[in-house]
Amino acid sequence: MNSAESDIWSQIDKSLLPRHVAIIMDGNGRWAEKKGLPRIAGHREGVKTVDRIVSIAREIDIKHLTLYSFSTENWNRPRPEVEALMAILREFLVKEMKRMMSNNIRFGTIGKISDLPQTAVGIINEVKEATKNNDGTVLTLALSYGSRDEIVDAAKALGRKVKKGEIDPEDIDSDNFGKELYTAGLPDVDLMVRTSGELRVSNFLLWQIAYAELFFSDKLWPDFEGVDLLSAVKAFQERERRFGLSGEQLVEANHSSKKFHS
Repeated sequence: MNSAESDIWSQIDKSLLPRHVAIIMDGNGRWAEKKGLPRIAGHREGVKTVDRIVSIAREIDIKHLTLYSFSTENWNRPRPEVEALMAILREFLVKEMKRMMSNNIRFGTIGKISDLPQTAVGIINEVKEATKNNDGTVLTLALSYGSRDEIVDAAKALGRKVKKGEIDPEDIDSDNFGKELYTAGLPDVDLMVRTSGELRVSNFLLWQIAYAELFFSDKLWPDFEGVDLLSAVKAFQERERRFGLSGEQLVEANHSSKKFHS
């Protein structure tokens, strides 16, 4: 950590870190345009930010980090930009696989991975296989991902189970619905961060952010730094997470929990 990061880190309660942080990495194109550069230069600069943020997340022991890398809507961008993004993805994974191994990072993906070029799918599977036994930070890239599609696919999967008689419709609840989502096995999001000053969630993890704290940064993604992630974590700890309870109920629940564990 640099001095600015260390200063904020010293103010953070290490026992109350968010278990799952999700980030909407927005602003690569605008960063490039502001500098008179082609949009792809912004995407390449954004990869450097991914390196920084993954490193700091691993250093402070964030258990799950999920990055919105390529949405289903992104396929509508100009073909040269999409092809360049796929090339950058392959380069990133080839370059980072060794670092993931040395830093005990497990790699995963969510989304319609089969939509990606086979060359990208191949390296994705290779990195997943190489890191599958790592038990440090779980780095998940959302690729060809859309949350509405995910929810519809989960509903279809449960519908097929009902049709086969494997489950009764009345037994469907949030737990078995969650098991059909792309994120099955991952905890719900505690903290969602979006860069670039936009104040929306853009079809990202709609089910999983039901009780997430949201943090919006005005910085474009290539300018986002470790100190900014730590600031988001600090802001997360300063909020009261009620999960639908009143303030009085929350105080009583915390008091009871402390008595139970004492």
